[in-house]
Amino acid sequence: MSLGQQIAKQIDICSFLNDKLFRLPDKEQGEGLIDIHCHTAGIGTGGSGCFVSPRMRRSFRYRFYLKAFGVTERELLTDGDRLIMQRISQALARSRRVSAAVILALDGVAARDGELDKAATEIYIPNEFVANEVRRYPNLLFGASINPLRRDALRRLEEAASDGAVLVKWLPPIQHIDPADQELVPFYLRLKELGLPLLSHTGSEHSFTRARNEFGDPERLRLPLSLGVTVIAAHGAGSGRNQGESNFERLFRLRDYPNFFVDISALTQLNRPGQLARLLQCREFHGRLLYGTDMPLANSVLVSPLAFLFRLPFLQLIGITRIENCWDRDLTLKEKLGLRNEMLVDARKILKIPPGRDAGSRE
Repeated sequence: MSLGQQIAKQIDICSFLNDKLFRLPDKEQGEGLIDIHCHTAGIGTGGSGCFVSPRMRRSFRYRFYLKAFGVTERELLTDGDRLIMQRISQALARSRRVSAAVILALDGVAARDGELDKAATEIYIPNEFVANEVRRYPNLLFGASINPLRRDALRRLEEAASDGAVLVKWLPPIQHIDPADQELVPFYLRLKELGLPLLSHTGSEHSFTRARNEFGDPERLRLPLSLGVTVIAAHGAGSGRNQGESNFERLFRLRDYPNFFVDISALTQLNRPGQLARLLQCREFHGRLLYGTDMPLANSVLVSPLAFLFRLPFLQLIGITRIENCWDRDLTLKEKLGLRNEMLVDARKILKIPPGRDAGSRE
């Protein structure tokens, strides 16, 4: 048999296994998961109010992110920043496993006077833009972002809740927020009263050109947890160290708080090797994990099933790479690496989903 014939035979085998082993349930077979960690972006077109700093535009990251979102700068200039959410919704509608996604706004750095420090902010995605756009799509939900150091942070929190926010997202290393700051207590108490969970980045942050990674220390979340805020540790502190310990070790010490949850987004990225398996081995977190992808990075070269060549059979990995939908591919990879349904908590029980938004229904 020639080399070409051998390769063709292997492709046929992979196609067969893909059909048999990775056949996904049809949409009508009940509700799908909610991706609680999905980013959007914008460059300020179409009246979005978004902006990207000159420093970020000069970085290789800028083109990388546009490619991961599946858009070009020219398309955004022509169709407006809303195009990204439109394409997210369209791709999500084709998923057989995931039925809705929380689209995250991104507030900036607050200056000493409590106003937006535009010079120190690399990416800004206003709450109003995200809230208005997700109303167009039944499979998208609004994730607000409010820097609590803003002068009018409490007013912004009220507005976000009124606009249908299902959670509040922080990126402390980028927004320069110290979650352990006692001055944030009024914000935390109102967050609890409104029933909004706090999704806060944990671990090191490398997606921007600069970061204060000490603010990604999970131990700094003890203050909101002690006040009764529902806290979700984004990425399970899957990278970095603080005070001589891995951030994951520091996250593990928070397990006794019943209001503490962990999202599994980004844990199959190349820069977090072995972190998903490590988290899944912790029985204390079973039933408290939330599904997330960190889109668009889950749809980029940072996540490749082939990176797990020494964990999973080769033909199985090939089968996963052949799954076209990025959400279905992400979830299938995580399942093959050990994720089981009973490890997850239903996001509908944690998020504050507005009445009338039947997020995740399969109609």
